[in-house]
Amino acid sequence: MKKILKLQSWSKELRNSKKDSMKIIHKFVDFIPEKVEEGVLYISIEYCVAVHKCVCGCGNEVVTPLSPTDWELTFDGKSVSLSPSIGNWNLECKSHYFITRNKIRHARRWKDWEIEKGRKNDINNKENYFKKSMINHTL
Repeated sequence: MKKILKLQSWSKELRNSKKDSMKIIHKFVDFIPEKVEEGVLYISIEYCVAVHKCVCGCGNEVVTPLSPTDWELTFDGKSVSLSPSIGNWNLECKSHYFITRNKIRHARRWKDWEIEKGRKNDINNKENYFKKSMINHTL
């Protein structure tokens, strides 16, 4: 029985490691193309946005605005990273993952209360950021 459980555990780890070893390539573009290809992260610096197809395979396009209150893009000369994680809470799949150095790392699915809390935190962060901006502009 222990051998079966070990084998099942090893099999699950192997499946997860394959999932986590997915890669995405990046393309810096002036405009996001009409047809977004799977496995490609399109980045428009001019329009401060990155777009890709959801990595779960559902086919939905994921738009990540690049700004001090949304996502941060890091380019190290070879690969890109987006921070924070990407949570597709508005999509049916509700996939959640990180893009770090062109690698996809799947994260656990959030519960509804976590999604709601995250949304409230995002709103508060934006309000605080813009309040500080307004104060700095009036000084």
